[in-house]
Formats: sequence, C-alpha cells, structure tokens
Amino acid sequence: MKPFVTVLALLIGAAPVLAQETESQPGTTPSFSPVTWERLLNAADEPHNWLMYSGTLDSQHFSGLDQVHNRNVGDLELKWAYQIPQLDRAETVPVVVDGVMFITEAPSNVVAVDAATGRQYWRYNHPLPDDLRICCGRNNRGVAILGETLYMSTLDAKLVAIDARSGNLVWAKEVADYRAGYSKTAAPLIVKDEVVTGIAGGEYGIRGFIDSYNAETGELEWRADTIPGPDHPDNQSWAGDSWRTGGSASWITGAYDPELDLVYWGTGNPGPDWNGDVRMGDNLYSDSAMALNHETGGLEWYFQFTPHDVHDWDAIQVPILANLTMEGQERKVMMWANRNAFFYTLDRETGEFLVGKPYAKQTWAEGLDSNGRPIRVPNTFPTAEGTVVSPPVGGGTNWFSPAYSPRTELFYVQAYDGEDIFYKRDEDYVEGDQFTGGGSSRPGPIDDYQSAIRAIDPKTGNLRWEYEIQPRSTAGIMATAGDLVFSGSVDGYFYALDAVSGEALWHMNVGRNVHSSPMSYAVNGKQFITIAAGNVVYTFGLRD
Repeated sequence: MKPFVTVLALLIGAAPVLAQETESQPGTTPSFSPVTWERLLNAADEPHNWLMYSGTLDSQHFSGLDQVHNRNVGDLELKWAYQIPQLDRAETVPVVVDGVMFITEAPSNVVAVDAATGRQYWRYNHPLPDDLRICCGRNNRGVAILGETLYMSTLDAKLVAIDARSGNLVWAKEVADYRAGYSKTAAPLIVKDEVVTGIAGGEYGIRGFIDSYNAETGELEWRADTIPGPDHPDNQSWAGDSWRTGGSASWITGAYDPELDLVYWGTGNPGPDWNGDVRMGDNLYSDSAMALNHETGGLEWYFQFTPHDVHDWDAIQVPILANLTMEGQERKVMMWANRNAFFYTLDRETGEFLVGKPYAKQTWAEGLDSNGRPIRVPNTFPTAEGTVVSPPVGGGTNWFSPAYSPRTELFYVQAYDGEDIFYKRDEDYVEGDQFTGGGSSRPGPIDDYQSAIRAIDPKTGNLRWEYEIQPRSTAGIMATAGDLVFSGSVDGYFYALDAVSGEALWHMNVGRNVHSSPMSYAVNGKQFITIAAGNVVYTFGLRD
C-alpha cells in the first residue's frame, strides 16, 4: 500500500477548500528543467516535448517529430499502458516535459509518470463536494505548466496550482460558485506569467467569462465577460435581463498570438439553449470567437458564428492559428470548423471574414453573406412539436481537437453529417438547475449518418479528402511531420492516415471508446504516440 500524505492547502487570495491528498512513490521525484515562458513561446523548437494542451500556442495540434512516418507507421506497437483508477471517460491530453508525463484523471485529479515506462511518481487527488451537479460528464482535459508548477481546472469551479515535482498543492482559487452551476473542465493556457482559463456550466444559466490569473499568487488579473453588461451597447443584443442567465460558457482551451499579444477563445451557446423567445436578439458574444488583449483583457474584436443560436451549437472548438498566402498576400489567419457545420478562415488580426463553406451536412442556412453572417432558412427553429435540422445538437463537429499540418497546409476535422429533432418548451430559471428550454432527439439510428475525418484547404474551404469512420467518432486529431494523421473511433480503434491522401496506414484495437486527442513526444531519441481510451492511457512506439 502506497503511503498517503495529507497536505493542507496553501491559500493565497483564495476561498477555503478541503485538504488535498498526494500519493507518491518514496524517493522518486521527477527530474525536468523548469518550463520558462521562453520555452512555451518556442515550443515548436522542442518537439520531443508536448508542453501544453494543443502542443503549441497556435493550437495546431501538430507534432514536429518524424521518426514515425507514413512509410514505417505499420511498425507501431504498444510500449506501455497506464490504468486510470476512476472508471470514467478519459478526455485528457497529457503534457510531457523532459521525459515526465502529467496526466489528468476524472474527476479532477492529476498524476505524474515516467514518459518512457508509465511508472508513477505521484498523484494529486482533488476533493469534490457531495452536492456537485454537472452537465456533461466528470471530465478533465489537461494541465498547463509554468516553471515547476502545474495548473489544473476542477469540476467545483476552482483553479489549482500544484508543485510538479512533489504533487503538493501550492494554492487554490475559487473561480465561481459551483452551487450556481459553474464548473471547469478545460486545460488552462499559460500566457507570459499568467494563467488564462475559461468556465463551464452554460446549461445552468450561468453568465460566462474568461479569466487571467497571476501564476505565482493566484490573484485575478482580469476578467472578460462573454456576455456584455448593461453599460455596454452590445448588451442590447439580449432582450430584457436575459443576459444575466445567458450562458456563453468558455469551456475549451484557446490560443495565443505573441506578435499581436492577443488571446483567442471560443464561447458557448446562449441560454436557455433551445427556447430563444425569452432572449430575443443576436445574444452577443455567445457562439463567438473573441480576441482579447492579453494585458487588459479588453475585447479587440469578435466574430459571431451563429447569431441567436437555438440549436446548442457552441463555438468552443479549438482555434487554430497559421500564416497563409491567400491571393498573393500573406495573411495571419484563424481556422475554425464550427459546430454549426461551416468552416471559417478569419483574419486573426482584425476578425475579417475570409472564407466560409459547409464541411458537414447542414439545412439551417442558405449560406453566409459577405461578412460571414448566416442566411437562415425559414422554419428551422425548435418547436413544441419538433423540427428536424442538420447538424444535430452534437454539431458538424464538437469540442474534440482538430489539427493543422504546415507541411500539407491542410486542416483536419472530425466531421458528422447528422440531424436531430429540436424541441422547445417554457422553463423558468432556478439557480443551480439546468436551464435549457427544450431538448432534442435523433430521428434515426446513428449508423444512418456519415462520419468522417475531412481534410480541408483553409484557403478555399474546399474538401481535399475524407476518410469515413462509422459510427460517429468523438476523438480529436493530431497531425505530424511524418505526414501522418492520428485519431480514434467509438468502437475502440486507434489509427493513422496518410496526411496527404487520407489513405489508412495502421490501426490497433485498444478496446474502449477513444474520446480524447492524441499527442506525441520523444524520450532518449525514441518517438512515442499517446492516446487515452476508456480509462487507460496507451503509449505506442516503433518496434525495437
């Protein structure tokens, strides 16, 4: 039996929390060099590490390693597996620093292991209250690291700082009141000496925000509301006081451009989800990409994908940044495959709409106008009797990470051509209860609808290739310098495709639903590829 050490929380400017538990192996302190801001800024220059949720600040989910490539990927074999104690759905993307891997576990725990063997160093267990109510799973998707400290979101709406060498709690900050429906599931993003983080709970009538905290002390530096208050002109996009319970959560990790000093973050659906009658207007800044000044948190620009959303099409997809030559001009762009089934390329400096085309089946819009605003098809709103619309509630895609390869200049997304019946109902807001104003159902079996990884040319929005995968997958994607695309399936397959052609090259059955995103790293010159499936973290490498 491993010894348990109970460590009281050192709280700096924080609300009281329960004691933590750290479980460790005696005399096994992980060895790594402190992760400076310079290292994070230049993460692409050390591809043997995976220093943040999306790999790099531009969130391309691309590995620069090429030891495993499209000619030898068939030689991949399982090297080690780590069993997560909780029987739950793992959505973690591990962070790897100098041969040390940090894995988040459901519901709100983190473990440090040897990245070459999977041997545990320590585990931090975060205690949760008994009266916790959450919308969409006991999820935790990853950590951020700065110096020798990890930062993790917790389901009871806290941000915690953990010593990466010992697993001991450094500080804990109450971000919001979990009793009102607030929660946190996403990996934070380090920007300079601050921790940028979002909030979950949009189905509980919360008012969303994006925060930045001092990494050393846990003090709040700024808060950007994702719904403007009554002192702002954009508040008029909400009828009456509906903005107070308007949702617009920010529950997936964003991206950062150091040259522009802009933080990019996506926002969720307005609330109540399906009954828009009580919140007439565009409902800014729900279902939007927000570009925030990192120093102040001020809004530099926004782009709303789905004004007055009544289908729960959150814009919480990971924003991917790249520089592309378009019509002979170098453009700083943001690429976004939205849940509403349209793919967008935006100018990330100004928010200008550049490209917009459907990448999955959609029946709700005739198209996009010159500013990227959807031209709605009449009679597609939810009704008491039900209205069939594509895409479904789960969207043309959802939160799972897309990827971009600077080698192929292609954007890869897990796409779905489905439909749902959307219903609405009258519902009063009660703090702490779900506030959705309706629901949805699937009119037919899931196998009736096509699911595929699709490769999109972001300069035009045109489809380059697709690889069909049935039934619908909820796995993220990683592209690599070995011209490979990795992803997984509901029926337990982890597989690799050729990034140029989409040809299937390798697969292995890992036995459980893959509901996370792959990542890659190297130890002692050997490349590894890691994926979480079910409650197991699997790591693969080439045969010796």
